[in-house]
Amino acid sequence: MKKIISLIGARPQIIKEAILNQEFEKEGIEEILVHSGQHYDFNMSDVFFKVLNIRKADYNLGIGSGTHAEMTGKTMIEFEKVVLKERPDIILVYGDTNTTLAGALVGAKLKIPVAHVEAGIRQEPKDMPEEINRVLTDHVSRYLFCPSKLAVDNLKKENIAKGVYFTGDIMYDLFLKMKPHFDETITNKLNLEENKYIVTTIHRDFNTDNKSNLEGILKELEKISKEIKVVFPIHPRTRKRIEEFNLTEYTKGILLTEPFDYLSMMGLVQKSLFVITDSGGLQKEAYFAGKRAIVVMPDTGWRELTDAGWNLLSKPDEIKSKMDCIVDNEIVPETEHIYGEGNAGRKIVEILSNTNI
Repeated sequence: MKKIISLIGARPQIIKEAILNQEFEKEGIEEILVHSGQHYDFNMSDVFFKVLNIRKADYNLGIGSGTHAEMTGKTMIEFEKVVLKERPDIILVYGDTNTTLAGALVGAKLKIPVAHVEAGIRQEPKDMPEEINRVLTDHVSRYLFCPSKLAVDNLKKENIAKGVYFTGDIMYDLFLKMKPHFDETITNKLNLEENKYIVTTIHRDFNTDNKSNLEGILKELEKISKEIKVVFPIHPRTRKRIEEFNLTEYTKGILLTEPFDYLSMMGLVQKSLFVITDSGGLQKEAYFAGKRAIVVMPDTGWRELTDAGWNLLSKPDEIKSKMDCIVDNEIVPETEHIYGEGNAGRKIVEILSNTNI
């Protein structure tokens, strides 16, 4: 029987691992769960624990926060001890965090095959920490599980073709599993009508910590709010910056709320007209829900959606004109199954279970 170690360290990785764990159990594969402690935050609805059967880690490395070097180095030191003790056949890592890179490097140094879930994603600028983690992890991995065909093409450009699989996006698996539990009562609580409001989230430092950018975004949202209701679940740091930069006058026509959990947010997005965001997760989740997004970023890791014309990249002062493009254009781009059919977890486990190591 194969033994696999999964290394996780952030909330999205907890969710991805939980989906895979259900599939490992069906195949009778032993999976040991190691949490680095990078972001030990279980602030999730009880529904997640029930539906996904999220379990306690077998090992918690207790790394906590620190510089990139401290977190990566400490995780490698502690994780190596677990790997040497457990002697797994495969090390499974997820996404693009410091935990991801640490696990991949430990596996590579110990000559244990590394499997990377969410491989092949590329984004500018190349010096951003997540991009560095992605590229290095991909180049030392034996199995590369890609969420889209574009991710497969990205790896080909870097001469990585062996061990590459288009499995689809495991977060689409999550969306379909959790869809029956989305909180659609949130629209009633906020007195919203279906398709008569937009949802916006802005939290990236290049948007919130730059007064000119934040002011430009709020002015655009103010214009939009005169035509359609704007619902803005606002991150505490974004709210703080608005106050520090004396920009509250631009928020008077916007419905500001506290941040929502995943189930409430998806209930809100499902009934919206479209989404304005700088969130990597939300721009993709909007697509899962059949909603288009204006992405207020210089680039995105989910280029397949912007390449297809489904999502639109926008500068801070272009949001209203991008909205007009979406509203006025009745031709909806063809984008079916960009991220697979919601069975990525099953595909990944089938590949790993049928592989001779």
